[in-house]
Amino acid sequence: MIVAVGSNQRAVEGRPNVIVREAISAIENRGAMIRKTSRFYQTPCFPAGAGPDYINAAFLIEVPWSPEETLEHLHAVEAQFGRERVQRWGQRTLDLDLIANEDVVSPSLAIHDKWRNLDIEIQKTTAPTELIIPHPRVQDRAFVLIPLMDIAPDWIHPVLGKNVSEMLDALPAVDKIAVIPLNAQQ
Repeated sequence: MIVAVGSNQRAVEGRPNVIVREAISAIENRGAMIRKTSRFYQTPCFPAGAGPDYINAAFLIEVPWSPEETLEHLHAVEAQFGRERVQRWGQRTLDLDLIANEDVVSPSLAIHDKWRNLDIEIQKTTAPTELIIPHPRVQDRAFVLIPLMDIAPDWIHPVLGKNVSEMLDALPAVDKIAVIPLNAQQ
């Protein structure tokens, strides 16, 4: 499974880069096997102006859980780091998104299409009530795709039929240059 991680707020645990690193360890402590982790990146807050810059990364995990159980574990780790789900796309100490489970499309192609094509204004205030994989907006987000290039460049989106590089190439240059690799993760 592919997971994206981001933080743009301090917490008891420290600065966002520390939170991201410790969150990955917390998921491993719950029983996930971390197979590969991307570099850390500084990225502008999304949507623009909603808060300070993020630290983003992505990682591959192998787990004994279903995707829904994996999401429950990710949400529990978010809560452990002080995440409160009060504002969609707002500032947060930790954000963990299940991006993909190999070539699985869930819960259905029709529901995936609905959420992937949802108007941006509706996306700002509406969240799905069920897990949708692959993440319906992975193809739109340089802050997810660039870390994915580090860990799963050959992953092919099962709906769009494009690999990570092709999806990244389709994004505006301004989105891509705003994702800045950090020299040190530790």
